[in-house]
Amino acid sequence: MTKSCDHSSGPDAPPPLVLLAGPTAAGKTTLAVRLAEKLGAEIVNADSMQVYRHMDIGTAKPTAAERKEIPHHLLDVADPDEPFDAARYVDLARPAVEDILARGKVPLVVGGTGLYMKVLTRGICSGPPSDPAVKEALLREEETVGLEGLFSELVRVDPRAASRIHPHDRQRVLRALEVFRISGVALSDLQSGHRFERTVFRAVKIFIYREREELYERINRRVDRMIEQGLEDEVRRLLLMGYGPDLKSMQSLGYRQMALHVLGKLSLIEAATLIKRDTRRYAKRQHTWFRGDPEFSWFHAEDRDGIEGCLAGDAERGAGLTNL
Repeated sequence: MTKSCDHSSGPDAPPPLVLLAGPTAAGKTTLAVRLAEKLGAEIVNADSMQVYRHMDIGTAKPTAAERKEIPHHLLDVADPDEPFDAARYVDLARPAVEDILARGKVPLVVGGTGLYMKVLTRGICSGPPSDPAVKEALLREEETVGLEGLFSELVRVDPRAASRIHPHDRQRVLRALEVFRISGVALSDLQSGHRFERTVFRAVKIFIYREREELYERINRRVDRMIEQGLEDEVRRLLLMGYGPDLKSMQSLGYRQMALHVLGKLSLIEAATLIKRDTRRYAKRQHTWFRGDPEFSWFHAEDRDGIEGCLAGDAERGAGLTNL
């Protein structure tokens, strides 16, 4: 695995921040708290599910004690039925990072949502502005053919975008089709042309990993622990609050499968088995995503000395990470 920590610096370099990424259940939260203590850092969430209120157990949010120990940002900033995407993330995360830097602290961005980290540090390609007439036409078509029909159209006109968007992610399906109808260009082509070459912050990028057998066992134990902590009751409460199972947030790992159990369509054992299987598949996709960014230095999750040495070495190059 890569262990390079060659991060450029200099008097004209953008402000520094640390990205700590890794697959689900790798141990990011525990490590982040330890690093934050040593760095004098504040943690900025980069998990696409931990932004939602009322969704705590299934998203494995930091505990109250961990939040009390280290300031955390971008947790519980949206209701489960609120639209939330990479653009909204940047709108909230960038001011948080800038505020942390202004106070002489180190922003430690932690999570497994690679796209959020990418747009925070490299900018975002949002496509053309929304067109109310096109959007209204799409909504009328949805009433006729359903979201499934619109997704089938997206597969035809922009297969690359369709491969990255969940068929039930209504907001992203509609936006991708809207972009194509407005511009005649696939959203994936616009994003490829953007290339994310603009550096907003100088990021020290660390990815933690575990061997597959160990990671899968940690995933299984985490799912069992979530069920013991009351994931079923959390999902039932969300449904009673009016957050339906078709919402983007409710289609996420753990919530989708447990909602099927609460609605009588799966046994608890079946739901748990599916959560474990789908979480393992998600972890594989996370590895694939982050392998595509050569700027990430890879360390085993237990290699604390290597990780801290990487950050301390960057301090010698002027990153401002001076507490290690």
